[in-house]
Parts: sequence; structure tokens; C-alpha cells
Amino acid sequence: MGTSIYFWIAFHVFVFIMLALDLGVFHKHTHKVPVKEAIIWSCVWIALAMLFDLFIYLDKDFGPIKALEFLTGYVIEYSLSVDNIFVFILIFSYFAVNSQYQHKILFWGILGALIMRGIFIFAGVALINRFNWIVLIFGGFLVYTGIRMLFQKETEVDPEKNAVVKFFRRFLPVTKTLHGDKLIITQNKKLYATPLFLVLLIIESSDLLFAVDSIPAVLAISKSTFIVYTSNIFAILGLRSLYFAISGIMGYFRFLKVGLAFVLTFVGLKMLASFFHVEIPIIISLGIIISILLVSILASVFIKREEK
Repeated sequence: MGTSIYFWIAFHVFVFIMLALDLGVFHKHTHKVPVKEAIIWSCVWIALAMLFDLFIYLDKDFGPIKALEFLTGYVIEYSLSVDNIFVFILIFSYFAVNSQYQHKILFWGILGALIMRGIFIFAGVALINRFNWIVLIFGGFLVYTGIRMLFQKETEVDPEKNAVVKFFRRFLPVTKTLHGDKLIITQNKKLYATPLFLVLLIIESSDLLFAVDSIPAVLAISKSTFIVYTSNIFAILGLRSLYFAISGIMGYFRFLKVGLAFVLTFVGLKMLASFFHVEIPIIISLGIIISILLVSILASVFIKREEK
């Protein structure tokens, strides 16, 4: 049974209200986001996600199973967001973007991500419902991605090689320096993009690549478009505050990437097993995923780095 159109409308109204409050009220003036403010906002977004999960639990059209699916999908997507954050740090460092402008770029980047994720999710659910064998492709891809992440070297970002940036430069010239928080400016009656606009393009294209990994991972947990979509959106909405909260301490969680690799591999194996009618209960999946993440975080804290 499909989800009522009223749920979809109410959810999007809520999202737009929160985004309007975020940019138009709480972050109306460009400023550097302190760690304390970022932590408070991270707690707010997590609390809102948990309240939404409680609503799903209590609603007769969803119930406890769907609530568990939402929670598991949210945990997966939120934890995978850490990898996005590391790339965002590299991008901002490369372009020497002042910290006071980073919030605005992430706001517009996440707004674009909401649209792209929606398209990916609806397409993914439709494909799985129509062609069941595609589960094998998604599952195999997640296992491959997890194993590749496990042995992958440190992430490198070279914006000059970004295909989106190369394509954009053909149509609009780019200024050599930043112009405050402006994305597009006019000089001598001619339009110019600023490096800040290039940063936005790179972040959007990077998120598109991350979506290729994360969305199939959540599709392995639930086949409900509404559950997959809302868990993704809540995780994305909290991404900006999570970025400012942990960007300064990312180096301390050096084993987290290993944990994420195991999470992707496990979820991929779960998806492959489901094709052969071997279902792993959601509560067990959630327990395994949280355990992997906790072990990787604790290992990062207690295992000291060898000094060279």
C-alpha cells in the first residue's frame, strides 16, 4: 500500500520551513559557525529525526517495523556522511574558502542534494520493484565499494580534473579571486562566476557520487520509498552542522573509514542474501551496524598512532 499524499506534502512543508528558518533566521548573517553552535544544531536535527521515527512507530499505517527501517537507514546514511565531510574539508582547503562562507555553500549544496537524492531514490525503488534481479547488481556494487574503501589510500581532491567544472568553464568565465559570499558577479557588463560557485559545483557533483553508494545501502534495508527518502533527507539536513561539529577532529577517528567499509560490505551481503530469500531481521542489522561503528570509533580513541 502506498503512502498517503498528505504524508508527502506534510514532510516537504516541514523540510522547507526548517530550511527557511535555518538560512533566513538563524544564519541570516554570514558568520563562522562555532563548534558549540554546530553541536547544538546537530542535536536538534537528530532529535527531530527521532521524533519523526516515533511518529512512524505510533502511526497505524507504518508501525514498529517501518520505524526500525527508518532508524537503520538513518544511521547508515548519517554515518556515511562522515566520508562526505572529509571531502568537503579538502575542497574548502583547496580553494581557501573562509570559514564564514562555508555554511552558505553547504546550504545550497544540500538543497541541490535533496533534489538529486529524491530522483535517485524514486528511480532505485522503481527498478527494484520492477526488476528484482537488480538487487544482485546493487548488492554486488556495495560489496565491491566496501572492499575498495577498505584498501583505498587517502582521498585526494583535484578540482581542475572535475568534469562538471571543466564543462562549466566553457560557458562562463571564472574570477581569480573570491568576492565575499557571492556566487555570480557582473564585471564590465559581463557575467562571471566566482571560485565559490566552482566550490558549489564540486560539492554537488561529489554528493552525486556519494549517493551512488549510500542510496543502494538504504534500499537494502527498506523497499518503502517514503522510508528510504525521509531517512536520507533527515541525514542530509544534519550534514552541515555535523561538518562544523567534527571537521576539526576528523583526524582522531582514523579507523572510522574502515568501519564504514565494513558497514557497506555487510549491507551489500544483506541485499544479496535477500535475493535468495534469506532475510536478516532489521533489529539484527541495526545492531550489527551500530556495533561496527562503535568498535571503529573506540579503536580510533584507544589505539595510539605509531610515531614515525
